[in-house]
Amino acid sequence: MENNYDIEQTVTQQDGKTKKFRYVKGESKSRKFFRVVFGSALGFVLASVILSFLSILMMVGMVAALGSSDTEKIESNSILELTLNDPIEERGIENPFAGMDIRFYNNSATGLDDILASLENAATDDKIKGVSLKLSSVSASPATLSAVRDALLKFKESGKFVYAYGNNYSQGAYYLASAADKVFVNPQGTIDFRGLAFQIMFYKGLIDKLDIDVQVVKCGKFKSAVEPYLLNKMSDANREQLTVLGNSIWSKMVADMAKSRNLSTDDLNAVADSMLLLKDFDNAVKLGIADEFFYPTQYRNFLKEKLGVKEDETLNLVSLDTYRKSFKQDLGKGSDKIAIIYAVGEINDGKGSETSIGDVTLCQEIRRAYKDKDVKAIVLRVNSPGGSALASEIIWNELENAKAAGKKVVTSMGDYAASGGYYISCNSDAIVAEPTTLTGSIGVFGMIPSIQRCLESKLGVTLDVVKTNAHSDFLSYRPMTEEEYTALQCNVDKTYDTFLTRVSDGRGLSKAQVDSIGQGRVWSGSDALQLGLVDQLGNLKDAIAVAAKLAGTDKYQIVYYPVKKEWFETLFNKDKEEKEISAAVRSELGDLYPTYNALQQIIKAKGVQARMPMEITIE
Repeated sequence: MENNYDIEQTVTQQDGKTKKFRYVKGESKSRKFFRVVFGSALGFVLASVILSFLSILMMVGMVAALGSSDTEKIESNSILELTLNDPIEERGIENPFAGMDIRFYNNSATGLDDILASLENAATDDKIKGVSLKLSSVSASPATLSAVRDALLKFKESGKFVYAYGNNYSQGAYYLASAADKVFVNPQGTIDFRGLAFQIMFYKGLIDKLDIDVQVVKCGKFKSAVEPYLLNKMSDANREQLTVLGNSIWSKMVADMAKSRNLSTDDLNAVADSMLLLKDFDNAVKLGIADEFFYPTQYRNFLKEKLGVKEDETLNLVSLDTYRKSFKQDLGKGSDKIAIIYAVGEINDGKGSETSIGDVTLCQEIRRAYKDKDVKAIVLRVNSPGGSALASEIIWNELENAKAAGKKVVTSMGDYAASGGYYISCNSDAIVAEPTTLTGSIGVFGMIPSIQRCLESKLGVTLDVVKTNAHSDFLSYRPMTEEEYTALQCNVDKTYDTFLTRVSDGRGLSKAQVDSIGQGRVWSGSDALQLGLVDQLGNLKDAIAVAAKLAGTDKYQIVYYPVKKEWFETLFNKDKEEKEISAAVRSELGDLYPTYNALQQIIKAKGVQARMPMEITIE
């Protein structure tokens, strides 16, 4: 390619005058193409940067406007309205865009901490006259439902009203609604009331068709997490434990509802057994399950009349999101501190996230707490079905270090504190559980699928190997040999023995006693109390009171670990993306989601597992 040139030449004309000429060669087509493309790309990048900067400024402006708006100021003569349509998690994240159609930020979960704090504050807030429960389907585990219900009963002690309305009530929703002064329902609606059922999907037939060999080593005849891959139906041991567990949870729920509705437990069980509400919904009022049939407008007018608001005037209904931003929670005063450390989700090796426990991350938080000289006690809030046995042992050891540093350690159990969740709880100075907490499950297992036959028979893929030692390809695609199986079983047996020792030392029981109530068996909190696995029944506040008493302090402030993230930190957070994907999958799969989730846990599991065999949610 020739170079461009720019030449200036002077020419003498016939009349003797001179004239200057300039010759310029234009740029080549290829050079022009690259210049245009580069210029366009640079312009696009600059425009994107400017637009992003302006978007951030707009976002900050919106949040500043929201923060200074009147939406956080509660008007007098208001009602706190709880809908609880989203899943209830341990800790909520402030949503500054609540009630606005903002697509880029979606906080699709409600925090149990926010519900309890709001009800406690509303009880003494003169602007809040009562609570309206606008319920349909409440997705939560039994212990969470029980905690919210207890908070509603405590709120009623203030003398303020609690009313419930629903077009349709799920069983979980009605359990909460039954705590209200009056329960209203749409005359064409439904109240789901049929008792609890645990249904498990088994995959042995599918696995056999695919020629997959599922190799299992376990300790504990009740350790049923592996049964779906080995059997076509429940084992007798699993059926026994689920029967006892289901009856314990349902008995607690029925007793609570019967007391609030002034009915007998026999009456309520008769309604469930006979399906009377499905046969004729008029029975809902006739039998005292509900108080009155109302359409939504009638319920709204009822609330207006209760508050002395005229029919054409606005009823001040305050959402949970709005109300939670209107006050600061009283965390106490004093130089002494009690640290609340949240341990929520599966237990994994390495770093954790908002939805899982990592031994590295959680141990860092425990160390931060016990190295603070002002922290006198630690309350470990556990809501975990377990996971990695090794990670559980590492966390257990860090709690031993906390006790050696002079800190009192108390465990508060939420929905689950089972298997690995119980492992990290058992050495506490005291354990407080909800009556319907799922705990125990003292047992371990390992599951190693072999897909060699599947590859050969279904895909025509064969394997060959070169190895330096006899077992170099152990835990690969091929089936285990008898010697390898025996070695792995020895490893699992040793892990189970260590688990028994930890519980024995922590709870003051013999290893034989622990083994007799262990074997992987899951217990409710009420049954665990009778067995000596927990010390008392109660909620997080009760656990804090126990910790303060053990530490010998009555003036203290509460500090939380890990520090709750601000909403902005969650906008582009990987954990948020995973939660949203999980929520979308849950929505699409519905009742099949627990099965999908169980399969995902097994696929991701590494090493020996101390994991609970089921997840229980009452819709």
